[in-house]
Amino acid sequence: MYTHLKKQLQILGIIAFHWAFFALHTQGQVSKNKVELEDIWARYRFSAAGASDFNWMKDDRFYSVLEEGKIEKYSIESQKSTGTILDMRNLESAEGEVIKPEQYSFSPDEKKVLLMMEIEPIYRHSSKEKCFVYDLQTKQIQTIQHGAKIAFATFSPDGSKIAYMFQNDLYFHDFSTGKPTRVTQDGALNSIINGGTDWVHEEEFAFTRAFFWNADGTKLAFYRFDETKVREFSMDMYGSLYPEPFKFKYPKAGEENATVELFIHDLGSGGKVRVDIGPEKDQYIPRISWTRSPTQLAVMRMNRLQNTLELLMVDAKTGSSNVVLVETESEYVEQPSDKTWHFLENGKEFLWQSERSGYNHVYLYALDGKLIRQITDGKFDVADISAVDEKTGTLFYISTEDSPMERHLYQVQLDGSKKKRITKEAGWHDVSFSSGNHYYLDSYSNVSTPGKTALYEVKKGKQMVMLQDNSKLAQVLQSYEWGNLNFLQVPLQDADDTKLNAWMITPPDFDVKKKYPVLMHVYGGPGSQTVKNAWGGSNYIWHQMLAQKGYIVVSVDNRGTGGRGEAFKKCTYGQLGRTEADDQISAAKYLGTLPYVDASRIGIWGWSFGGYMTSLCLTKGNGVFKMGIAVAPVTSWRFYDTIYTERYLKTPALNPSGYDDNSPIQFASGLSGKYLLVHGTADDNVHYQNALEMTDALVRANKQFEMAYYPNKNHGIYGGTTRLHLYTKMTDFVLNHL
Repeated sequence: MYTHLKKQLQILGIIAFHWAFFALHTQGQVSKNKVELEDIWARYRFSAAGASDFNWMKDDRFYSVLEEGKIEKYSIESQKSTGTILDMRNLESAEGEVIKPEQYSFSPDEKKVLLMMEIEPIYRHSSKEKCFVYDLQTKQIQTIQHGAKIAFATFSPDGSKIAYMFQNDLYFHDFSTGKPTRVTQDGALNSIINGGTDWVHEEEFAFTRAFFWNADGTKLAFYRFDETKVREFSMDMYGSLYPEPFKFKYPKAGEENATVELFIHDLGSGGKVRVDIGPEKDQYIPRISWTRSPTQLAVMRMNRLQNTLELLMVDAKTGSSNVVLVETESEYVEQPSDKTWHFLENGKEFLWQSERSGYNHVYLYALDGKLIRQITDGKFDVADISAVDEKTGTLFYISTEDSPMERHLYQVQLDGSKKKRITKEAGWHDVSFSSGNHYYLDSYSNVSTPGKTALYEVKKGKQMVMLQDNSKLAQVLQSYEWGNLNFLQVPLQDADDTKLNAWMITPPDFDVKKKYPVLMHVYGGPGSQTVKNAWGGSNYIWHQMLAQKGYIVVSVDNRGTGGRGEAFKKCTYGQLGRTEADDQISAAKYLGTLPYVDASRIGIWGWSFGGYMTSLCLTKGNGVFKMGIAVAPVTSWRFYDTIYTERYLKTPALNPSGYDDNSPIQFASGLSGKYLLVHGTADDNVHYQNALEMTDALVRANKQFEMAYYPNKNHGIYGGTTRLHLYTKMTDFVLNHL
């Protein structure tokens, strides 16, 4: 079928193919099952499994996994268990509490094990839990903070202590005395946070633990957030006679942020010094890290508009600092992460990622900020610094060099020579290296492979262990009928020769001579990608279910998305949503010209930024879309947080048109097509306020639409039968209106 279809489409000049069709589709077989919503969201028949609690051991010939309540140690070479490290099935604390660990981690010397249970999520990345430490030599268990729930428990480098946050204060527990020491005294809910991040730093800079041990465990560097001037956001939680308000500090665009300070606590003297991060209070500290020296702290400092990033080197004894490196962009500096920098063991140099060439690449610097050389170069982005082997002078990194739609592991010498690709399988790879860099764990997938996790030897590239191949899921998939997935490129109207990457799922019985309705799936946010040669999870199966019902499903990565360099990504700066929506509308018009597409039956749906895009497309699309589903959408960037929004739009005071000219609220009177608006009432990220303001605007414009609001559900809208209910509603909406 593929060959016949390809020839017809090539003759018509419609689609540029980049990959073969979805490999799980087999033609001519009978009695294939069709997907039901309950298969996805009740029976979870298509859920892919990952490697179970894998941990590299200090001696990188071994690894450990959690199996049936036991931590088992395995030899990489023999692929056999070398014994049980800890049997946790009958553990009790010294106080008699039964310990049923959900997660574990080792101390650096692997003489102790941190056991975590009753894990309670706080926000997207953060949690608190009960923590116990088991000494593998003495067989004794110590309870941390009297069994109360704590956050971010982290061993000291020598394993003699563990630091954590409790009720917004920083503590450490000394195993020799069995007692905690309170480092800070002023922590208070919605006021002062010591050792943890506030909501907006957690969400937008993607880190939660805000304290860091130095190399010899004698000092703790930590953040202090003062939220007292940040305005509170309140959400009602339903279920009782009088709803309970949940209040937290949330700085909306243009509003006041928390004030951030850095301190270094000396465990020997008990004293602390304030780090000099300059006189400016309205700024960000997106990352800090100790260099290889126990007395030198590195600090990233970023201005509020996020177009200047500075690297400061700090004397831990005095807190004094000096700027050694400055990155400046006309739009914004890419969001820093833990992978932005890497301090070499030689104590003299560090690696630094930058987009200064127009693509994200790796540079080698001396600690004084002097550039030594650029290591990677070319028209591709380095996504991650994965590891550095200083003995061989080798850098391992993930990049987009083969395709923006794939991620592969490469290696190159630190002098820029001998570059080669390591990963072989086409698709999306995520890796982690052993302590000695002799082995790496590769979790990868592609559109026909629902995730595999294997352990490889670095030098010869040999696969040592397949930890998870999802063979059971593969067998399940083979019993169902699937449509073909093809990658294509969509030309832009009124543009240069820029083409947008896309994928298309066609029905299993696709006939090029027939006309089909099309549902477009969009996200489209800055640096994001939906068009990837990767397993698409539950949404992908839902899209296949719609294909089985006679729909073509398409996703297009508009300008502003990632993997294609700085110019492609940052062209949306200052007018977030305008170019992106124009591209989606243009793509829909292009699809409407295809001989097998019914141009009068094109719909679109998306979640979060994708819900925002859906809302814009229906209000600005001038009738291009017959229907749309917007789940948890932003409807005005004035309602969203400071860090994310101002990165792309500046502040509302500096760029009011960027906020108002691209808000679907402003275009409510232009709504064309059937519109379903969905939101969780306890969404701490994109507030329910967005849906209510959109509702008000549509009512004032006398525009009919449908709505679905989920009580006490956050941005993910899940739990119990919630997802099944939501996708049933969405499916019915598609079937009834497209």
